[in-house]
Amino acid sequence: MLDIQVIEDPAAATVAMEPMRSRLLSELAEPASAATLATRVGLARQKVNYHLHALEEHGLVRLAEERRWGGLTERLLVASAASYVVSPSALGPVAADPDREVDRLSASYLIALGARLIRDVGGLVRRATETGKRLATLAVDTEVRFRSAADRAAFSAELTDAITRLVSKYHDESAPGGRAHRLVVVAHPLPQKSEPEEPS
Repeated sequence: MLDIQVIEDPAAATVAMEPMRSRLLSELAEPASAATLATRVGLARQKVNYHLHALEEHGLVRLAEERRWGGLTERLLVASAASYVVSPSALGPVAADPDREVDRLSASYLIALGARLIRDVGGLVRRATETGKRLATLAVDTEVRFRSAADRAAFSAELTDAITRLVSKYHDESAPGGRAHRLVVVAHPLPQKSEPEEPS
């Protein structure tokens, strides 16, 4: 089972986002039969089979095991991944694209960068999996609390200078066998935790 599967096919995305099918995917973290799932989700087994067939057809669940009970065969299915992300490529020409954004300081541009990251890395992971290769990546995730807007601006300037120096040091356009990498650095305010309402 994959940790995360990026869904690139629009039809598969539609199937995965249907509420009952999404529920079945979450129930299939461990192999289960249609009969077992029917009891868990409160649907007739035939209805569950219908949904499972759609999920299996789009590669979102797979056969884990077959058990024979007398003259019957029970199929146990399992989700193809622990969780799923829909790639912007599933949206075709209306997908977010940072090349269409004008204001590079806007939240829309940051969202478009995130969308491109999912699309690009999702495709790279799929191809690496198909060829049995490992995809080398780097991610840094941290939090910083600024005392003031002036400190935030100073941090941004210093970070930009540091990245510019590093890129100048290591970038080699003509290196034989070299491979270009995309470096994206983003910062955004953390969502504020909503305070619990006091009883009236």
